[in-house]
Amino acid sequence: MTRHVLVTGGAGFIGSNLVDALLDEGREVTVLDDLSTGSRHNLVGALNRGARLINGSIGDRDAIAKAMRPVPDTVFHLAAQIDVRRAVADPEHDAKVNLLGTIAVLEGARAAGVRRIVLASTGGAIYGDAETIPTPETAEPRPLSPYAASKAAAESYCMLYSRLYGLECFTLRLANVYGPRQDPRGEAGVIALFCANETGVATVFGDGRQTRDFVYVGDVVDAFVRAGNDIRNGMCNISTGRETSVLALAAAVGLEPDFRPERPGEIRRSCLDPSLARRLLGWTARTSLQEGLALTSTAAATRPARPA
Repeated sequence: MTRHVLVTGGAGFIGSNLVDALLDEGREVTVLDDLSTGSRHNLVGALNRGARLINGSIGDRDAIAKAMRPVPDTVFHLAAQIDVRRAVADPEHDAKVNLLGTIAVLEGARAAGVRRIVLASTGGAIYGDAETIPTPETAEPRPLSPYAASKAAAESYCMLYSRLYGLECFTLRLANVYGPRQDPRGEAGVIALFCANETGVATVFGDGRQTRDFVYVGDVVDAFVRAGNDIRNGMCNISTGRETSVLALAAAVGLEPDFRPERPGEIRRSCLDPSLARRLLGWTARTSLQEGLALTSTAAATRPARPA
């Protein structure tokens, strides 16, 4: 029998790409998303292929209970508040979504008899200004924002539910994910912003030598699928292990830098060690930055206007 799965936040950038991959594997997929940042347009193909969309929030226990029928074998929990600036301005809202929302999903999964949870977390934000680059999972968490703190707390609750209730839980600490369907009009990564840029000039804060670990969404989706198929509990980074500066990125997409004052609190270097993911999941990032940029630029050029 085909295994049923639930994807929270499945109308978003990473979530909708994951939904497509799960359908390709022959899974029955339910999506729970309130469409506040995700888009129904991202799911048009998936809905035509039989995916089910429940328009609801992870803060709504009734919506969660509905999404758990039929009982999914695995819940991929990607729904989150990801806007760091909003988290700083309104930490309470951030905690309600990222921490209390995660607890609500865990409770719903426990009540329904779900076997496994795979949590989407953040690598660079949790590690902060790390002493070791690339940063391994053994590094001390140093959250620099309410967003990072709420995601770290969500990870802790997943581990707690594993110990207390026997719910299989695995966390993926994601580096800077980019690729098709990332909306540059929202709280987007720098690649989405650069690829959608039609001015020929890239806004660069500070000296542009700050670095990030850019990992393509298709590779990230592969990691989620592998983690869902696994049986162990734990956590690992999902990254390339390679640093790219903002200046190098601007040059790669053919943009001239327009330097602006440095933003306070920005992490200077962020690069995660992916070796544990290779050992635990047999996973490695296969898409080069050059290839990923080409795929993202093509998608940005053909992206329709977001429906109101």
